[in-house]
Amino acid sequence: MEAVAKLRNVPTSPRKMRLVANLVRGQKVTRALGLLKFEANSGAARIEKLLLSALANWQQKNEDERIEDANLYIKEIFVDEGRQLKRLRPAPQGRGHRIRKRSNHVTLVIDSKVAPLGSKAAALQAAETKPAATTAEAAPKKTRRSSAKKSTETTAEATA
Repeated sequence: MEAVAKLRNVPTSPRKMRLVANLVRGQKVTRALGLLKFEANSGAARIEKLLLSALANWQQKNEDERIEDANLYIKEIFVDEGRQLKRLRPAPQGRGHRIRKRSNHVTLVIDSKVAPLGSKAAALQAAETKPAATTAEAAPKKTRRSSAKKSTETTAEATA
């Protein structure tokens, strides 16, 4: 089940806001919140607040589920241009240069990631939910050796 949050008329240029949006697109919600908290860009604080709003919207729709167990990720985030305020700045010789104060609209959609049955992702997700005792019983993994190590071992065996 997905949840949507929109932020309208943000007085920042869309280009600056898209830099932050591209940073979190497709990420898990917990990872995205961590990235946004320590991002220096001014739009990061606004998108972080928007993401928290989307989480609250998701919680309203799914009261019976826990956020921690839902495996939420940012399904879609996009930044559209808002209106432009046009101002005049004095220029030499009595002229005026036009200043465009841009704004934007941000739309964020979060969803719970559910892997289809029979896929590798579903098998990994099932393995994570099993107790640790069953994973400890599994056979040890074989490690690959580089070809350089193999060649030195074979020459050492041949000389002995």
